[in-house]
Amino acid sequence: MKRIVLAVLAFVPMTLCFMHDAHSQDSNVVYIVAYFETTQADAAKAADLARQLAEQSRKEDGNLRFETLQRLEQTNHFVVLEAWNSKNAQSAHAAAAHTTQFRQKLAALLRSPYDERPHTALSVGSPAPTAKAVPKGPAIYVVTHVDVVPTEKDKGIQAVQALSDASRGSAGNLRFEALQQNSRANHMTVVEVWENAKAVDAHGGAAHTKLFREKLTPMSGSLYDERLYRLLN
Repeated sequence: MKRIVLAVLAFVPMTLCFMHDAHSQDSNVVYIVAYFETTQADAAKAADLARQLAEQSRKEDGNLRFETLQRLEQTNHFVVLEAWNSKNAQSAHAAAAHTTQFRQKLAALLRSPYDERPHTALSVGSPAPTAKAVPKGPAIYVVTHVDVVPTEKDKGIQAVQALSDASRGSAGNLRFEALQQNSRANHMTVVEVWENAKAVDAHGGAAHTKLFREKLTPMSGSLYDERLYRLLN
């Protein structure tokens, strides 16, 4: 019996260490999720501006990732996903001439304000692109805003982390990230990248995904806002 107790006690720190590693992230990395909508007539112009912004921004010091996305069905809806290695790098990008010019040119096309939301990582893989994480074909991006009521914040965070951990590396998955909004800790963003629509559908029907939705629904502050996009650049 004594040997069993000692073995269990020895295992506990290892288990806790593993659990910590599963969620531990580089606290210096700054994630930005930005949304903007244009009129349908100006969607093509906005897409061109977004492509140019991505090309220029990836060349900046401190950039880990910069992706511009266009919604599959409502093509006048866009998302910008950014990752920077420090707050200074992100601030420098925000003040850069090409960023200012993008925002100025885009302003005339918008039908609502540019909505930029800084985030920190809850559960992510490497923030820098890897061979597996970079789509090589018509990959599908899924960006979901998750809102839980403030009193259920901790449970909501745990549920989103568990979803990300369980989904990352699933068949057809290229990337799966759970991010927390800096200004409102009970608001999160889930970013998924899949090889194709079949992989997206398979994940939606997976047991762990269904369990997540069952747990989340009673503590949701709004509808689970799942949107599908394609990569512009």
